[in-house]
Amino acid sequence: MSDQLVFDTIHRYFNERQVFALCTIVKQSGSTPRHLGSKMVVTPDGKFTGSVGGGELEHRVIKSALSCLAEKRSETLSYQLNDLENGDPGVCGGQVEIFVETIKLPSQIVIVGGGHVGKALVNLAKWLGYYVILSDDRPEFCDSSRVPGADQYIICPLAEIPNQINIDPSTYLILTTRGVNIDIPGLPHILQSNAAYIGIIGSKRRWITTRGELTGSGISEELLDKVHSPIGINVGAETPEEIALSIMAEVMILQKGKSGESMRINLRK
Repeated sequence: MSDQLVFDTIHRYFNERQVFALCTIVKQSGSTPRHLGSKMVVTPDGKFTGSVGGGELEHRVIKSALSCLAEKRSETLSYQLNDLENGDPGVCGGQVEIFVETIKLPSQIVIVGGGHVGKALVNLAKWLGYYVILSDDRPEFCDSSRVPGADQYIICPLAEIPNQINIDPSTYLILTTRGVNIDIPGLPHILQSNAAYIGIIGSKRRWITTRGELTGSGISEELLDKVHSPIGINVGAETPEEIALSIMAEVMILQKGKSGESMRINLRK
């Protein structure tokens, strides 16, 4: 099986937000079924792509990979391939070490609205190492030539986003939309999601208006309490870049469970 198929699978799993284990032969001596660097990808449901040796050896590696995935850890496996009767997974005569690595996908930032602030957010979130998706219902505002740097561009109304991407507990939704006429019909469709964060840009009055309309339409207070609005940390932000910084600071505080307070110490006590 070609390495290219393994690499293509890894790329697809990243795009699909699919957790997986990467099993790689990191040490080899003597006669072994596969060469140094051979790879196999294993998903939590037991599907695998690639090969690290086949047969009983591969069966054991897959079993260990599933255990690593369940416990969110990595490990190195060592096998002798000498004697089946003594419990070895093969009789090639060599030795092999396989590193089973649980791949932790980067948290996902979904930015809705490709205006000035949305563009600044794409740039900053990508620089910070997030997987960045930009969405807008206007094609001209959701294009790599206008807003470069996103991993995905999705042209659709706000209400359609849950049908387009997997919103999981490591997804942060940032709505830099252009008004309540976008938020009110779209929000009910994302409030039921498992997003770690839902934030809406705008003034206090804008959120009061939006919340009042949604409450009147039957959306529960508990669901609406999931929304952060206005968004960001108060740093006196004015420019799109400053606003993006304040928003990402709030996201990181929540993600990492920190207080956001200054780390300065007073040495003159």
